[in-house]
Amino acid sequence: MKRRTLTIISIVVILLVVGFGYYRYYFVFGDGTKAGAMNYFVHKGYIFKTYEGRLIQSGIRSQVQGSIQSNEFMFSVTDPKVAQVLNSSAGAFIEVHYKEYLHALPWRGVSEFVVDSVISVQKVSPALP
Repeated sequence: MKRRTLTIISIVVILLVVGFGYYRYYFVFGDGTKAGAMNYFVHKGYIFKTYEGRLIQSGIRSQVQGSIQSNEFMFSVTDPKVAQVLNSSAGAFIEVHYKEYLHALPWRGVSEFVVDSVISVQKVSPALP
């Protein structure tokens, strides 16, 4: 009887730990789209080489009267095909779809936001003075 109770408690504890790990690292908390100018995109890391990028969303109004504040969207990419498209789009105006996780994993990147597809890429021509 005592052995059966310990087995049941062990199974419940293992299921709770696995459930907590899934919720913390693999549960998709949110997803959506972001658009902006691609600032940079790099492949870096000491042990796990990951793709990291920054999207600048311009024109976001701040709470201070009369000022415009840009918003940076830091993200990671796990799919090499998506990374190839983004790598060739530096300086372009892009729209991406992303998934938001509660916490990052080293092999998934340093950001909780993981871009899984590129919706559109528009090359930006430089403005003349």
